[in-house]
Amino acid sequence: MDMTLSALSIGASSIDTSNTIGLAMVKKSLESIEQNGDNLTKMMEASVTPYLGQNIDYSV
Repeated sequence: MDMTLSALSIGASSIDTSNTIGLAMVKKSLESIEQNGDNLTKMMEASVTPYLGQNIDYSV
């Protein structure tokens, strides 16, 4: 009986650790996706004025 309880305890602990690691990986992936989305939004906003930066006024 004691060995069964010990095995269950170890198994539950292992599952908890796996869940914690999995959750941390999902959080990191979500942060990366959000950052990529922000960068894409900035690129799209910049493309609204495509002529910006194409001409340079100078005098000699």
